[in-house]
Amino acid sequence: MHKLILGLALSLAFTGAAVADEITAIYDKSCKICHQAGVAGAPKTGDAAQWAPRLEKGMDALVMSVQNGMGVMTAKGMCFDCSADDYKALIKYMAEAK
Repeated sequence: MHKLILGLALSLAFTGAAVADEITAIYDKSCKICHQAGVAGAPKTGDAAQWAPRLEKGMDALVMSVQNGMGVMTAKGMCFDCSADDYKALIKYMAEAK
């Protein structure tokens, strides 16, 4: 039983790491160019003060903004094959990055 639990825990850990790596790769390809430097008013990655008022709107509203475009950000935010869950993960990544 302990081996089964350990195996499941390790599997989840590796899966979580793979998902995190995938989100980082999508961020680097699609979001970083604007959000790292705060281009054209984009909230900077890891800047909690800039992300706080946006997060207060709720994740669904933020995802809708990405899907429809906002300001100079194009619709889908340069990730044209991202799902709503991908956008949620990217928003969380940018808001919480250290």
